[in-house]
Amino acid sequence: MLTWTSTLRRGPQTSQSFFGCAAGPVEDKVYSFGGFFYDGKTYSNKDQIDVHVFNTMTLCWMTLPPLTTGRGECSPEVPSMRYGHTAVLIEDTIYIWGGIVNCETKEVNCFTITGDCVNILYAFDVDTHRWFKPNVTGTVPEERYRHSACVLEKVMFIHGGWTQLTKHTNDIYKLETTTMTWSLIITSGTPAPASSAHSANSIGTKMFVFGGCGHQDKNIRVFDTETNCWMNTPSAQLLPEQRLCHAAFVYNGELYIFGGGNYNQNQGFNDLWKLNPKTFSWTKVEPKGKGPDYCLGDMCCCLVGDHIVLYGSRLNLQILHFSPSLKTLCKLAVIQNGLEQSGLPHNIRWELAAMTTETG
Repeated sequence: MLTWTSTLRRGPQTSQSFFGCAAGPVEDKVYSFGGFFYDGKTYSNKDQIDVHVFNTMTLCWMTLPPLTTGRGECSPEVPSMRYGHTAVLIEDTIYIWGGIVNCETKEVNCFTITGDCVNILYAFDVDTHRWFKPNVTGTVPEERYRHSACVLEKVMFIHGGWTQLTKHTNDIYKLETTTMTWSLIITSGTPAPASSAHSANSIGTKMFVFGGCGHQDKNIRVFDTETNCWMNTPSAQLLPEQRLCHAAFVYNGELYIFGGGNYNQNQGFNDLWKLNPKTFSWTKVEPKGKGPDYCLGDMCCCLVGDHIVLYGSRLNLQILHFSPSLKTLCKLAVIQNGLEQSGLPHNIRWELAAMTTETG
């Protein structure tokens, strides 16, 4: 029973103008990297990327201290603050790639953010909280941001994005993390449109690409990583609206799409759709509980156990449960009906406060 269980204005920034971070789930935590904070005038720029950790058990955030050299300087192994990058978890390492740095624009939308695109690979050890720069070989992808990244076994795939030379692109690169070798994939078939701010998720040996800016295609596109071929997929009668900056995740072998927006029409979405990868049919899903009103902006999405953690610009942190426990449902009933809490055990009252606290 899909249920929205928490809406928290607590996180890396309490403002709703926090853009372009990337995140990865590690056991019962979400590690959030970077992004730009907009104060209405300028973007913040820092020498070192921020790392924030959300504990899904306590519903609390913590910020990791910056790493410095013995002289108190920023460590060269740590990436600089950035926007529009990707983060993927492979074994005990989170790989950060791409993004845009030195952001100076005063406008806030996906078309006017300017800066310097980068293509250096960084790695974050989730056990030691230490950064390092792997030595890579092969054909390194062109610098870009708002690309997508997904993992099949120990291989990271990079698709599309916005580059400073070719603008929107639809190329595919892969990084073999066992050898740290990059390669450009020569594909066959009809590729997905060139785009940025789209999503790519892996199911089995296939990559499912949806949405993005730079085109108006509503169809899902599927890339077979075994044959390096874009597949011909049947047209579905029911399709989600074309969108960008949406959340996409895979649960029990099915692809879910949530939120996002259409900037040409200044339209935000708060709908949830499910794709059956065998029949390529979409179903609109209606979770119980109160979710976000709409989402028009960047957001991070992580699957932790049987629930989804969503947060980002213009979106308070939201938790969507696939199988909420009886305890969670009881706590929701207390909150939603304004029931008396004074007679409840201390730990339950603390958990109720954590689910409803507005700032932190």
